[in-house]
Amino acid sequence: MKDIVFCSNNCFVLYSAAVQAKNSENKESVPSLPQSPMKERPPKAFHQYSNNISTLDVHCLPQLQEKVSPPSSPPIMFPPAFEAAKVEAKPDELKVTVKLKPRLKAIHSSLDDCRPPSKKWKGMKWKKWSIQIVIPKGSFKPPCEEEIDEFLKKLGTTLKPDPVPKDYRKCCFCHEEGDGLTDGPARLLNLDLDLWVHLNCALWSTEVYETQAGALINVELALRRGLQMKCMFCHKMGATSGCHRLRCTNIYHFTCAIKAQCMFFKDKTMLCPMHKPKGTHEQELSYFAVFRRVYVQRDEVRQIASIVQRGERDHTFRVGSLIFHAVGQLLPQQMQAFHSSKALFPVGYEASRLYWSMRYANRRCRYLCSIEEKDGLPLFVIKVVEQGHEDLVLSDTTPK
Repeated sequence: MKDIVFCSNNCFVLYSAAVQAKNSENKESVPSLPQSPMKERPPKAFHQYSNNISTLDVHCLPQLQEKVSPPSSPPIMFPPAFEAAKVEAKPDELKVTVKLKPRLKAIHSSLDDCRPPSKKWKGMKWKKWSIQIVIPKGSFKPPCEEEIDEFLKKLGTTLKPDPVPKDYRKCCFCHEEGDGLTDGPARLLNLDLDLWVHLNCALWSTEVYETQAGALINVELALRRGLQMKCMFCHKMGATSGCHRLRCTNIYHFTCAIKAQCMFFKDKTMLCPMHKPKGTHEQELSYFAVFRRVYVQRDEVRQIASIVQRGERDHTFRVGSLIFHAVGQLLPQQMQAFHSSKALFPVGYEASRLYWSMRYANRRCRYLCSIEEKDGLPLFVIKVVEQGHEDLVLSDTTPK
């Protein structure tokens, strides 16, 4: 018997003729196919379509077994802040609290997604953890500078320069030693042989004025007047800065005028505390630093002549890197042989100069130059003094 094909929801089912006969009682019978011999062409099969819903339930499809991921590491639990601070601090102890700031939570990977949700980890990666460090007072004393210096000397890891010699030069006006503060008396300027003045002490004297080139004029005149004037603040001689108010006789040293709270103005005038205006003034000068080139105008020829005229002295005359120690002298019978058309060669002349070394590059040494007499003619001697080597003596009959 031929089978009949039914289609329902794209699923083909074959029913036999016997089953068809059994169901024909309740349903309309389907006409049977006529029998034909084997050689005959088989008749076309009848296709009947049914709209019946299939009994195959999609929800009952077998589910694939989910792969079990490895167990995640347990979350790190930090101890709460109150457990770390159980130790009670004594009243004489110092507390230092260190807090870790929370950081934003990073993007988790696929493995982190399996971690069970927890409110403790929401919005931050680390929890706050406070630490209290207790340092007792009085048990540690920081070392002083002298102890540090002694410790470094024992280690031998540092080189300490030689102490700077004390500056014994005195200002002819205020009688203070050494260079002053930049916003005060300022640096020392050479006035004459072994005579020094502070820049602002000379600049703020009544007689002194400054040229466009930076030369200070009438400094010697102010010095001679200051030898007879007494300061109203310290009652010592040498005061040269007077009050600009008419018929006011108050006069001060420059440093004493600052201590007495005198008022200085930009036009190089000064008013004493009795005549200065109350409050602030728009022309008031409160900063005295001088960074421009300033020097004392002097006669260098007369200064050199004074050096020659003086005999033994305890001062030093320096020009650049050349230091004069002794000028020397010439007797009448030596004048013919100890001079040239450009220079004199006095016997006993001695000077020293710091110049480049003949042995090492980028290093300087000391050269002692002197003039002696040999067979009625001058002898020029140069002595090279260099650390770590014996002194080298060079001599010749000419200075070249």
